[in-house]
Amino acid sequence: MNHDHAIVTLTLHVGCEIAHKLEWPVPAVLQVEPRPDGGFRVATERWSITPPVDTRTYLDIYGNLCRRLVLPPGESVIEYHALVEASEAVDDEGTDALQLPVDQLPDEVLLYTLPSRLCESDTLSTTAWKMFGAVDPGWARAQAICDWVHDNLDFTMGASNPETTACDVYLRRAGVCRDFAQLAITLCRGINIPARYAFGYLPDIGVDPPDEPMDFCAWLEVFLGDRWWTFDPRNNQRRCGRVLIGLGRDAIDTPMITSYGAAPLTRMTVWAEPAEEAP
Repeated sequence: MNHDHAIVTLTLHVGCEIAHKLEWPVPAVLQVEPRPDGGFRVATERWSITPPVDTRTYLDIYGNLCRRLVLPPGESVIEYHALVEASEAVDDEGTDALQLPVDQLPDEVLLYTLPSRLCESDTLSTTAWKMFGAVDPGWARAQAICDWVHDNLDFTMGASNPETTACDVYLRRAGVCRDFAQLAITLCRGINIPARYAFGYLPDIGVDPPDEPMDFCAWLEVFLGDRWWTFDPRNNQRRCGRVLIGLGRDAIDTPMITSYGAAPLTRMTVWAEPAEEAP
């Protein structure tokens, strides 16, 4: 029997703990659960919310699974745990994938060629063409953009905030994975490559663990040929075990938590690891 094309899976333990201490109730929306259409299977999941509150879920316009609740006054702790079966294969690579002319792009993809609040591709379009216009359109051009972002930005915790735009990052040359992704998205859109923001859980499998504590990870997807492809300018290598939570135009569409009122975190912990390593 030929097993060359057998799909090998790994079981991951992913999730997070979020803590608040509030003076009054605050409505909120959480995005921490894997997308229903991701290339993985959620085997089991559980919530622990102290004190208990009612929640309900819905799918937003991007297909992200969102959970609504009201954060109670006083101290509260939200925990989410999931066992996810994912492929051991690394991100697909398509070095011959072509960049389609804009007039040939699918209708639903055109949204991701346009500027958005944090990805001002109209402002950086001339810059993008000057930097990457001579690179062969398609995979080579998208990879060149990610290479440049990876090589020219310093990963610096605290160098940005949720309002920091791609233009800010281009000038400062520092940020976190969200900023790496949004600058690459902006440069791609500026040169007519559809690009969208992605975030989720990414275990440190086959790589040295980073010095900083684990957090949610951000990357991007670009549309080449007839499909979306994963690119990750922060790590700039094909990785395995990505568990996608959210897709959107930029990080505003995919917040881990949206609160309708002041709700500063007192603690947040994120985990993504092979299940046999889970505590």
